[in-house]
Amino acid sequence: MSSCAAIGLFAASGAVAQTAPAQPTSAVAEQDAVEEIVVTGSYRRSLEEAVDIKRNTVGFSDSIVATDVANFPEQNLAEALQRIPGVTIERNKGLGGRVSVRGLPSEFTFVTINNLATASGSGGRDVEFDIFASEVIQQVTVQKSPRASDEEGGIAGAVTISTARPFDYSGRKLVASAEGAYNSISEKSDPKVSFLASDTWGDFGALVSFSTARRTNRTDSNSGINFRPMFRFLEAGGTRASQAAAVLARDAGVIVKSNTNRDETGRIIFQDKVGDRAYLNTQDQWGGTLSLQYKPSANFDVAFDAMVGGFDGTEDEYDAAAYSASSRSTLETIHSYDKDTLSKYGMVVLRDVSYTATQHEMLSKERISETDYAQFGTEFNWRGDDWKLHGLAGYSGAKKTIDFSNLKHVAYAPSRTRWTANGGETIKSANPASIDMYNSPSRYLFEAYETTLEKIKDDKYAAQLDFTKDFAFDAFPALKSIQVGARYTDKSKERQYGALNIQGPSKGSTAWLNTRTLADSQLTPIDQLVPGGAYSIRDITWSQISNAYARRTFRYDGFTTPFTPGDFYEVSETVTSLYAMADFGFDVGPVPVAINGGARYVDTSVTSSGYHQVQTPTGGTTYTPEPVSSEGGYDKILPSVNFTAELTDTIVLRAAASETLMRPALTDLAYKRTASWNSFRFTDGNPNLKPTFAKQWEVGVEKYLPEGGLLAASYFSKEIEGVVRQALTGTVKNVTKYNANGSIDGVYDFDVYQPINADGSYKVSGVELVAIVPFGLFYEPLKGFGINANYTILDSSLTGQSIIGVPTPPVGLADKAYNFTLFYENDAFQARVSYNYKDKYVEGIGYEMYPIWREGYGQTDISVSYNLNERVQLSLEGINVTDEATRGYTMDPSFPTMDERSGRRFALGLRMNF
Repeated sequence: MSSCAAIGLFAASGAVAQTAPAQPTSAVAEQDAVEEIVVTGSYRRSLEEAVDIKRNTVGFSDSIVATDVANFPEQNLAEALQRIPGVTIERNKGLGGRVSVRGLPSEFTFVTINNLATASGSGGRDVEFDIFASEVIQQVTVQKSPRASDEEGGIAGAVTISTARPFDYSGRKLVASAEGAYNSISEKSDPKVSFLASDTWGDFGALVSFSTARRTNRTDSNSGINFRPMFRFLEAGGTRASQAAAVLARDAGVIVKSNTNRDETGRIIFQDKVGDRAYLNTQDQWGGTLSLQYKPSANFDVAFDAMVGGFDGTEDEYDAAAYSASSRSTLETIHSYDKDTLSKYGMVVLRDVSYTATQHEMLSKERISETDYAQFGTEFNWRGDDWKLHGLAGYSGAKKTIDFSNLKHVAYAPSRTRWTANGGETIKSANPASIDMYNSPSRYLFEAYETTLEKIKDDKYAAQLDFTKDFAFDAFPALKSIQVGARYTDKSKERQYGALNIQGPSKGSTAWLNTRTLADSQLTPIDQLVPGGAYSIRDITWSQISNAYARRTFRYDGFTTPFTPGDFYEVSETVTSLYAMADFGFDVGPVPVAINGGARYVDTSVTSSGYHQVQTPTGGTTYTPEPVSSEGGYDKILPSVNFTAELTDTIVLRAAASETLMRPALTDLAYKRTASWNSFRFTDGNPNLKPTFAKQWEVGVEKYLPEGGLLAASYFSKEIEGVVRQALTGTVKNVTKYNANGSIDGVYDFDVYQPINADGSYKVSGVELVAIVPFGLFYEPLKGFGINANYTILDSSLTGQSIIGVPTPPVGLADKAYNFTLFYENDAFQARVSYNYKDKYVEGIGYEMYPIWREGYGQTDISVSYNLNERVQLSLEGINVTDEATRGYTMDPSFPTMDERSGRRFALGLRMNF
């Protein structure tokens, strides 16, 4: 975005020196390159810098530099990264969040900022990029083939992010920008401002940058339409089970042989829930960097870097939902069924059904999240004639608070629920007791005002020291250098959680249960609850209680959500690493060859402590939390080799092979138990999880063209073992399940699921293609035009995660992804049109049986800028200009699960460079 350009940010030259120390660039040349990029904001020159980084790196990598980020209309750092070959992002309500590399799951990507592992409060290894402002970033490189000195490497790749330092500039620099952005659905305009100031005084320098922005976005969604297996009714016993079996036989010709055989009843499907939802997301994001640098000579420098920021989000969700699988209901009439679409799995899908007692819900949900992150680090480089000593130490931490509430009103009545072309709908049934669920507020009884409070603390410390010695042996001229080093990291996550339901006007009161109705509260039409007018997914409207009214009315004086001791857990992980690697250079005939080879030894210790829910000695359904802790560990040697051969002045052959790992999420290692009451299951953590390992290799060829052009193709293969997945590990008998009003729903057996390391391994292979082509190379009248395109296609051997034998690729893996940017620029004007596409992928497996797919998604973004003079630039940018919807389905597109629209976003910006 143009505001990102404000941060003038930073050229890639310094990063080139870090990435390829064997090929340094002179300080004068570095300064000249920086000045040219900062002044002109040239997208073409930014591509040239990124291509230079790629060429000078031993191994497979791709980069973007600040001016590349600057000239795209991104809302955060994640969306900036999607321009890198092989990188795609996962979107949530129109905003880019987690990053995946080469179509692999986002948790396989390792992320560092200034060479420190990054905390974002998620507790996982995947970083929540939406909290980071792209304006405070200098350069991003995705390292796709690890070296021994890399901290972990990541199975998909390592995203290494760097911020700016004062000596990246030739002198004083001041850049500022302002921007206003407009969302087409919410019809709200949001501000963004940013600046950077940098100066040097002899041997000392200081730099500060800052960015703040607000984002107001509305999303409309018809969703929640998942498969529900018929054992929900058939295992209930009594009339509910017998009537369901009779209706199946009468209306669909399905004869149930055993109500308890889930291999049979799990293949008879009905709709779980249909919801029409309007979301309003308001996000305030700020971030800043500070860098102090002392550089008395070219042989010594020391720097202190700080990066701080915050991300505060409030999401209002207004949900009118019909829960077909309610505890009071069963089948009444099957109007339409499908025995053909999924017949190869022996499955019958009930497409259109009337139910005896659907649970209609009006839900006003409020999610307030506050994240504060900070990173502090110091780094030094000391060089001699033939040696270099490098060290760093730092801290990265995040604190997150999540305050959630759900005001729930319920009406039980017969109704009819069915699939539609893009989702689902609930309408009145032929039963005289049926209701119009959208316009019957007096029928909805207050059930609960549910509140939860969660606090997460995520801390990471690191220290590293390494030594490099250059060699010039006459007896062994191929040996160029040896590098040895050690790194120590300490990571921890602490989580507190509590929940409390309000059911009356004072503590402990239940006066509102079964007496207060939806009509007794102040109701607001949906087109006024969220800005932007009518609900855009379907031609319906309804009224609900605003979250502001709910908070004022239902939270009595002095109310707080207390933390529950039994829900506390803490996980800590320490890693000691030793590594050694060598660089070789020699000629094979006329071909210069460079090889980097080495190995990394990692020794890991894990301590997990918390509480485990233990059944009372007398049995029954009472559970009490007992403190528990576990210690474990593992070690591993990870070899790697990277090979480069310059076949000609413009053609480079690369190859790489390595073994790498991705550690399990800290939250999966924790002692905890989460109950999913409607799914009749407990989910536990597993302190004994091991990492996921991968053996991988890659070979590719690159053709470098003048003016930063590039044509590249590579083939990669990964054998992955120990994948973490949820598995059924036990059963808890005779669990009493209660309704919100305190009545007993029933006594059930609950399945216990835990994350485990799956047996065996699977292979992922793929091809990655890159083309950066300035058209003026081939046809002079097209000078200024060009393309920047990349394409990744994958193939995976993994199938059979479904317990009923439905072939399923790894969760999160997309078969193909591509980016395409057409650009034009001259001295004063720049224009870009970019299309980013990620193919369909499985985002989850319902009931461990049914793969739930996210449909392929493509988004078109545009950016146009004009230099009013050499210091002032005006820009216009658009995100998702074709207003694409996000959709998903279960197993087959004719069974949609979601139709979600977040609208277009346009921004007008002004940048000033002094």
